[in-house]
Amino acid sequence: MDLGTIVGLGAGLALIVMSILTSGGVIGAFINLPSFLMVVGGSFAAMLVASPMSRMLGIIRYIRIVLRVPNYEEERIISSLVNFSEKARREGLLALEDDLEEVEDEFMRKGIQLVVDGTDPDIIKSVLYNDLNQLQTRHGVGITLFDNWSKIAPAFGMIGTLAGLISMLANLEDQASIGPNMSLALITTMYGSVLANLVLIPVKIKLEDRDAAETLVREIMIEGILSIQSGDNPRILEEKLLSFLPPVRREAVRQESARE
Repeated sequence: MDLGTIVGLGAGLALIVMSILTSGGVIGAFINLPSFLMVVGGSFAAMLVASPMSRMLGIIRYIRIVLRVPNYEEERIISSLVNFSEKARREGLLALEDDLEEVEDEFMRKGIQLVVDGTDPDIIKSVLYNDLNQLQTRHGVGITLFDNWSKIAPAFGMIGTLAGLISMLANLEDQASIGPNMSLALITTMYGSVLANLVLIPVKIKLEDRDAAETLVREIMIEGILSIQSGDNPRILEEKLLSFLPPVRREAVRQESARE
C-alpha cells in the first residue's frame, strides 16, 4: 500500500478544512450536494462522452495501481542476468533452457527463450522493444484519461459558477437568495479546483512514475538479454546494467555478487 498517496490526500483535505476553520469559516457552508454533483458527476459524464465506457468504468484498476507500491527488485534481476551470462559462457546458450522455468517474469523469460532458440539479434531487439512500446501505450491510456479529466473538472466548476450567477441575477429583487446563489457559484469552482489539483493531476503524475519505473526494468532486461546473446563478459554486463541504477543501489548488487 502506497502510504504517500493516502497520507497526501488526507493531509490535503485536512489542511483545507483547517484553513477554513482558522479563518472563521463554517464547514457546513462549504458542503453543497448540487455543487458536488455538478463537478464530479458532470465531469465524469463528459469523460464518458470522450472515452469508451469500459475505460471509465475501469478506473478502479488505475486507482489500484496508484495505491500499490511495486517492487521490481532490479538488483535481483541484474544478478539473474549476470548468472545467465556466466552459464552461457561456460556451457553455451542452449544450457540456459534448463533454468527458464525458474524465471518468473514473462517478459524476461520470453527474451531468454528467443536467445536459446538462436533468433537473430535484430529480431530479438525488435520483438522486445515492440513489447515494451505496447506496454507504454497501455500505460498511456490511463495517464491520458486522468490528464483529460483534470482539465474538464475545473471547467464544470466554472459552469456551476455561471449557473449560480445566472440564478442570482434572475432574482436580484430577492435579496435573501443572493447569498445562497453566490455561494453555489463559488463552491463549484472550489470543488473543481480541489478535484483537479488534489486528486486527478496527482494520480496522473503517479501513473507516469509507475510507467517510468516499469519501463526502466524492461530496458534493463532487454540490455541484459542482448548482451547475453552477443556473448559479453559477465563482469562487463554487470557494470553495464548497474549503470541503470542510482549509485547507492549499485553497491548492493556488487555485494551480492561478491557473496556468490
